[in-house]
Amino acid sequence: MKFQVSSAVILSHLQAISRVINSKNTMAILDNFLFKLEDNFLTLTASDGDTTMVTKLELLSSEGNGLFAVPAKTLLDPLKELPDQPLSFEINDDNLEVFIYFQNGKYNFIGINGAEYPQKKPMSDTAESFKISSSSLLNGITRTVFATADDELRPVMNGIYIDIFPEEVVFVASDSHKLVRLKNDSIKTGLKAAFILPKKPANLLKNILGKDSSEVEVIFDNSNAKFLFTDYEITCRLIEGRFPNYASVIPQNHPYKLIVDRVLLMNVLRRVSVFSNPASSLVKLQLSENKMIVSAQDIDFSTAAVESLEINYNGEPMNIGFKATFLIEILNYITSSEIVIELADGSRPGLILPVENAENEDLLMLLMPMMLTD
Repeated sequence: MKFQVSSAVILSHLQAISRVINSKNTMAILDNFLFKLEDNFLTLTASDGDTTMVTKLELLSSEGNGLFAVPAKTLLDPLKELPDQPLSFEINDDNLEVFIYFQNGKYNFIGINGAEYPQKKPMSDTAESFKISSSSLLNGITRTVFATADDELRPVMNGIYIDIFPEEVVFVASDSHKLVRLKNDSIKTGLKAAFILPKKPANLLKNILGKDSSEVEVIFDNSNAKFLFTDYEITCRLIEGRFPNYASVIPQNHPYKLIVDRVLLMNVLRRVSVFSNPASSLVKLQLSENKMIVSAQDIDFSTAAVESLEINYNGEPMNIGFKATFLIEILNYITSSEIVIELADGSRPGLILPVENAENEDLLMLLMPMMLTD
């Protein structure tokens, strides 16, 4: 087998799929990339057993067809240091010795029989599919994946719940402290279904979607999902189990509402939270007519900070505590210049909403309060 390819092209594809590979794999073969040479096209595969990523690229020239695996680290590390130039691969069909020739030298190493690489299971006959723009999928994942949990006892919380309706798709994530719900009514699926997308493939999708503006086809059954792009394909095992009823968690008709500049509040929180207890990151919000006082203290080290800012608020005076890191994180994933915070009292969750949603979107973020001692 022989083929020639641009070093920059093959490196970009290998780097994209290399994120799938775990540092420690249960099977040694999963430390490798799978190469499939066929009709002047090279198909590259990387997998960790649960998630598989495939990409295809056209070659400058090729001879023969075949299948072989290459150690990922052996190939990636030197390619990162090479300037862009044509690479010539020559593979001995008998012993799978790989030679890579370039302008000023060559590399050679022994490949592995590609037949040993685990094959993806086909989708079941009951699989359903819908199409979504890459920008809508990217937005849905980016706005929610940060709120997923790392909970071994409740694995259903460790992914994004994608709730599919005929006229809209809802992306939901929660770690029991914060919850994000993003509705997008521009996605017309004609389906009523749902699945839980694990965090790892969600982050892989986030990296790829930023580079690919094509429409994405999503195919899923009870246990797997496949995302098809122009140049990439991601297949993953879904999280099994029943996601909690997120709609029942979201309180209705909070009596008190305040409007505040998002960036201004975020900057105040960043400054004040420096003086909070590192273990709790607790900040206190004291609300009075058109005014918010943000304060934090660390009794152990006798540090404290107080800042006030103008807000639009005409409700009852109220004190409520939040974990600053969570509140800053939430504000960071809202793009509106102003936000609305809806409250009932200091012991019930606060709803954080953009004053203006993006077209076809309805974003809601919920944050549980922390107990105040004073």
